[in-house]
Formats: sequence, structure tokens, C-alpha cells
Amino acid sequence: MKISENGQGALLMMASMACFTINDTFMKSMAGQIPLFELIVLRGIGSIATLLVIAQAMGMLHLRFPPRDRWFVAIRSVAEIGSTLCFLIALFHMPLANVSAIFQALPLAIALAAIVFLRERVDWVQWVVITLGFVGVVLIVQPGGAGFNIYSLLALGSVACVVVRDLVVRPMSAEVPSLIVALGAAVAVTCASGLLSLADTWVRPSPVQAGAILGAMVFLVAGYFCSVMAMRRGNLGFVAPFRYTGLLWALLLGHLVYGDWPDGWTLTGAAIIVASGIFMLWCERQGKGQPIAHSAASAEA
Repeated sequence: MKISENGQGALLMMASMACFTINDTFMKSMAGQIPLFELIVLRGIGSIATLLVIAQAMGMLHLRFPPRDRWFVAIRSVAEIGSTLCFLIALFHMPLANVSAIFQALPLAIALAAIVFLRERVDWVQWVVITLGFVGVVLIVQPGGAGFNIYSLLALGSVACVVVRDLVVRPMSAEVPSLIVALGAAVAVTCASGLLSLADTWVRPSPVQAGAILGAMVFLVAGYFCSVMAMRRGNLGFVAPFRYTGLLWALLLGHLVYGDWPDGWTLTGAAIIVASGIFMLWCERQGKGQPIAHSAASAEA
């Protein structure tokens, strides 16, 4: 049976979310065993090598685009550093599903930033939906509650960095190859982590740990490519909601691998965020608002 382009896009988006979550699971499994910055460097070296080979094979390994765009690539790469470090530090100290649930607010955060900084217009209904979405975030973070800590704020900080990263892409010209943007981010994150790792004592990974690092690298790269392919297949408004399946993967893997299960407030907050995001996407499909930038790739670092 032939699958429609929308169906292919949906399957690819679900596959990308599964890959990103499996990558996160591999990384979290080594918390306390290998220093975080060493892990990022080792994973980054493999990712950079893979991206270089693919970019060269596709003829995209060049900087033949306007100098102005190079600044955008540089700013995006700095934002990627902040996003990756905040996300992984939070991931190492919080349940997988809780971090993933906070990240489901990303499309709403991007929509809010576009309204504030890019003067995009939305109607009052969408304002209400965005507000409800952030109420869901508050339910997950629970400021003042027993489970509240600095790592919840780091997860939110990672979301803020991704918002900057994605808004910077808006004015970037189409002449900039997507692979070069991804490669620049990978190099920036790996180099920054390499400098930070100098403060740690490096640990030689065991064969099992080396396999986990390799697995994280493979699934991270696979997630990037599936997400790019998903956005090129089918209608964006149809495909984008399937990014929320990442939360289902996080709930499943967090429970099976670590025995974690979110409390009722976290699950309620996650449900509100997902419902708000899907409604915003529906509004976009109906032409009731400006397009929302949807990041299917890395925040899932």
C-alpha cells in the first residue's frame, strides 16, 4: 500500500522523536560514570565526522553564502551551545519525562517570541492558548514545590536558547546549506565542551560505555536527518503535531529504563502544553495566525 506524503512525513517525524529520545536515554545512562563534557566531546567528534562526510558527498561543504549569513550561523551556534549544555545538565539530574514535558512548550515559546520581537500578529484566542500552555509549564516546574530545583530552570533556559536559535534562522538566506548550519552547531558545541572538559579528569570509557556513546551519536544524527526529511514531506501543519510523540517515548523509556513516572501535576501540565501546541498548529493551518517556527531537531540534544 502506497503511503501518502503526509503519512510519510508523520512517520519520519515520529521516527525522529524516537531517535532523539533514545539518544537522550543513552546519554542519561552514563550520568555519574563519565564527565558530562567528555561525553559531549566524544559524541560530538563522531557527529562532526558523519556530517562532514555527508556534506562533502552532497556538495554542500562550502561557505559560498553572504557574509551576513555567517553571523547568523555563528549566533545560532552560540545558542546551540547554551541549549545543549543546559538540556544535558538538566537531563542528568531530572527524570527524562519531566525534561521532555518542559520541552513540549517550545513551539509556544517560539510563537510568543515571534509576537514580541518580530511583531507577528495573533488573535485573542491564540493569546489565551499560549497563556494556558505556559500554565502547563508552571504545573510541571512547580516553583516553590518540593520537586523544584535549579535543574528545572536549566531546562527552561535550554528552551529559551532554542527560541533564539530558531528565530535567528528566520532572516537567513536560502543559500545557506542546512548541513552547514548543523555542522557549525556541532563544531561549536564540541569545542565549547572540550574547553570545559579541561576542568575535569577524563575517564577511559569501558566497552559498554563506548557502545552507549556510539549509540547516542548514531541516534542523534539519525534524528536530525529524519526531522529534516519529515519537514520536506507533506504539509507542515499535518506533520508538526507528531513531534509531541517524543513525550510518549520519554514516558515509556523513562519508566522502563529508570523506573521514573511523573506525578499527576506533571502529567496534567504536559497534557495542557500538548493540547495548546496542537491547537496553535490547527490555527496556523486554518490561516488564523502567522506561521509558527517548529523546531523538530535539537533541543533534543
